[in-house]
Amino acid sequence: MKTFNINRRHFLKGATASLAMSQFGAYGLDLIHPDKPLRVALIGTGWYGKSDLFRLIQVVPVEVIALCDVDKNQLNQAGKLVSERQKSGKVPRLYGDYRKLLSENELDIVLIGSPDHWHPLQMIEAVKAGANVYVQKPISVDVLEGEAMVAAARKYGKVVQVGTQRKSTPHLIHAKKEIIDKGLLGKVAHVEMYCYYHMRNNGNPPVQAVPDYFDYEMWTGPAPMRPYDGSPHIRWWRTFKEYGNGIMGDMCIHMFDTARWMLDLGWPKRISSQGGIYVQKEGKSNISDTQSAVFEYDGLNCVWQHRTWGTPNDPEYPWGLTIYGEKGTLRASTMKYDFTPVDSKQKSLHMDVVYEKEKYPEDLTEERIELNAAPATRLHMLDFLAAIDKKSKPIADIGEGHISTASCLLANVSMDLGGRPLIYDPSAKIIVNDPQATALLARPYRGPWNRNMLKS
Repeated sequence: MKTFNINRRHFLKGATASLAMSQFGAYGLDLIHPDKPLRVALIGTGWYGKSDLFRLIQVVPVEVIALCDVDKNQLNQAGKLVSERQKSGKVPRLYGDYRKLLSENELDIVLIGSPDHWHPLQMIEAVKAGANVYVQKPISVDVLEGEAMVAAARKYGKVVQVGTQRKSTPHLIHAKKEIIDKGLLGKVAHVEMYCYYHMRNNGNPPVQAVPDYFDYEMWTGPAPMRPYDGSPHIRWWRTFKEYGNGIMGDMCIHMFDTARWMLDLGWPKRISSQGGIYVQKEGKSNISDTQSAVFEYDGLNCVWQHRTWGTPNDPEYPWGLTIYGEKGTLRASTMKYDFTPVDSKQKSLHMDVVYEKEKYPEDLTEERIELNAAPATRLHMLDFLAAIDKKSKPIADIGEGHISTASCLLANVSMDLGGRPLIYDPSAKIIVNDPQATALLARPYRGPWNRNMLKS
């Protein structure tokens, strides 16, 4: 069997531009070079919040007006870094409360990089304040929060882009257009999605005093208050159900969203999941270390599997998806894709991730940057900007982000209920014929926060 490797340098010069234009439409000079910089704020100045902001700064003239974080040390550091990256050299206004930031500044764009349990309230308040929003995935920690977010975006007519940037990943765009859309797979009847990273941050740190630079009450917000046992930043908060939805909400959403986009899938007909803590029982973490889920469609199942222990099924694809068609198989990840045809006389195809180190040398010195994701995030930002300019929906519109997020959250609900299948009715906003499961579509809020704040 012959293998055709797509030349990355040639792709960078030609296909990236053409694919981006066909995917996102043509960008006029008035968009890329507006008359005045776009007024931007970031809520949540941690690792990925800053990464998203820096990608936006790279593709369009902006003035970062304000930053918000409950960690004063992190906030001050972010202010310094932003002043070094933005053209004006100014340090943005610094806030500890996002509500004050939104009330005191007129903004074109708000980026939300806070933990998952904060996304709904912050996104809704931002669109109420007149801003377009880029919100990280998963969009919410429960299903009805996501419904409220979609309703708010529609009511206020704002563009809300979700950080599911696989849809803007050059080699995955190429795989969709040149393999799936051209019928090289034939009839697709099965999708496997998986993550075998050892990313469940399990441990037993002692309870300790909250440092004076950290507002733990505000960080916790509407979530349950856990005893403070050290900085929740990076991956510690993700290991608790109180703030998110584990590996399912963190990693499955990316690959399920990618499968839905590539195959033009809407809501699953039925969702079921099994799993739990099977191996890593020694620490405080309460998210599953082993879980499988099935998202059912007519004539097609999308199946998820994660383990945070052991070895991956395929070391070349520790996190990704495999799409099975009658004529061939497509394996895809953030790093590459491989197409293997059934007919040995046909060419197999391989393509690696696109990097842009020469064009954006500052990427090489940015702390904790995901170099493989940077080009995708830049294209994702361009698509966001084009949607604002055209008053249209972006490629990762909040409505699509809600379907992908809610489906993963429903898998967790199924697991918690012993694995029984769930059928979600998005019109009635219920689990069909299952009052117990329907009651789990909304989590209680910790006072003084309340779910009435989700109303738009």
